[in-house]
Amino acid sequence: MTPRRTLATASLGTVAVLVAFTAPLANFNQTVAGLGAGHRGGTWVLSSMSIGLGALLLTAGRLADDYGRRRWFVIGSTVLGIASLLGAFSGDVSTFVLSRVAAGAGGAAVVAAGLGMIAAAHPDPVDRGRATGLWGASIGAGIALGPLLGNYLSLLHSWRDVYVVIGVAGLVLAVAGRACPESRSAARARLDVPGVLLMALGTAALLAGLTEGRAGWDRPDTLGLLGLGVALLVAFVVVECRSTHPMLDLGLLRRPAFRAVNIAGLATGAGIIALMSYVSGFVGAALAISATTAAWLMLAWSLPSVVTAVLARRLPVGWSGRTQMSVALAVIAAGQLSVLGISEVSGPSRFVPGLLLAGVATGILNAAMGRESVASVPAGQAGLGSGANNTARYLGSALGVTVVSVVAAPTGVATAQGLVDGWHRAVIVTAVVSLAGAIGVALLGERVPAPEPSRSPTQV
Repeated sequence: MTPRRTLATASLGTVAVLVAFTAPLANFNQTVAGLGAGHRGGTWVLSSMSIGLGALLLTAGRLADDYGRRRWFVIGSTVLGIASLLGAFSGDVSTFVLSRVAAGAGGAAVVAAGLGMIAAAHPDPVDRGRATGLWGASIGAGIALGPLLGNYLSLLHSWRDVYVVIGVAGLVLAVAGRACPESRSAARARLDVPGVLLMALGTAALLAGLTEGRAGWDRPDTLGLLGLGVALLVAFVVVECRSTHPMLDLGLLRRPAFRAVNIAGLATGAGIIALMSYVSGFVGAALAISATTAAWLMLAWSLPSVVTAVLARRLPVGWSGRTQMSVALAVIAAGQLSVLGISEVSGPSRFVPGLLLAGVATGILNAAMGRESVASVPAGQAGLGSGANNTARYLGSALGVTVVSVVAAPTGVATAQGLVDGWHRAVIVTAVVSLAGAIGVALLGERVPAPEPSRSPTQV
């Protein structure tokens, strides 16, 4: 029962994080009104959790490998729970944004440590492939539930209720996590404090600069944050090259499999996730589609991904992880392109075929990335592999959402036709990103040999 308990706990943790991440998409207008936030504040409402996630996923994965995956899962769940409860009772936008950044930091530990726990609990390659496929399904499940839960709780009572639910769920997961076995890398390295700080602060500054940029790219705050982020990340690379115990062994970048899975994560975030983050706002503003219908449209993409992630283990054995990721990204691009041609009189059904196609491929992609992110790193570094891949995903998402907000912005007065024209530009850009990711994975990837059971992470 222990492997099943670990799989269930870690997967439910990922569901909770994705619910927290996507919930504001459904009740955005109510949240902004309730907090008295303007346009700039609303941008931070949507983007703040990405900063915590992107800044700490890689760090949390490495710390989990070295100091205990269960320990960091419990810490992350506790932080997610407390931060979400603070957000639920926030009286102003600044407090709410800080709570969301903290929730993202907790969620980073939950996601990175959770996949590491699953890998440690399933040393057999076949069992591990099945388990990571189920974990991949939890990503789609969280994306599916978040907008629906946020929307219906807002209709029943208040936009704050979804954060109360997430807060309670986080604290329950912290208790459940304590019943899972502890695991850590057999070869624990000394903590690379400069690397940890430079990576976290650099990524946070870069993501904050991208968020501020939506209010004006020539503003001193925006330029300062972007410049600081780039400088800190350059310093991180220099420090890691010289360190005798680096947080991230840059030699991993010479592994085609490691490059391939992280290219796939970056393309996923900057491609389909960025476009789907724009769907709810677009259909409401341009097509007068209700928030409830918009939440169900998100389900047309996310629900198929749950099903195909679970069924991905039935794909032919000869289909390598590289092949699955590359083909899935290409199919996602086809699904995105199929929603071109939307007009101001289009109804929600016009989106469904393309979203279903993209959702089917996204499930296969999520399952493959979960498996390959563990297999592409040395034994005992599953948390690091998970953290790196999810960092790529959420950094890609932040970049993609920023690009979409720029290319989709109508020129002049925001008419329905202008919004539709912006939608078409956003679709083309994000589809090109998905297709470029497919090509990059195909060119840079190679099949990862199955790890020997004897090299599995040490259980304690």
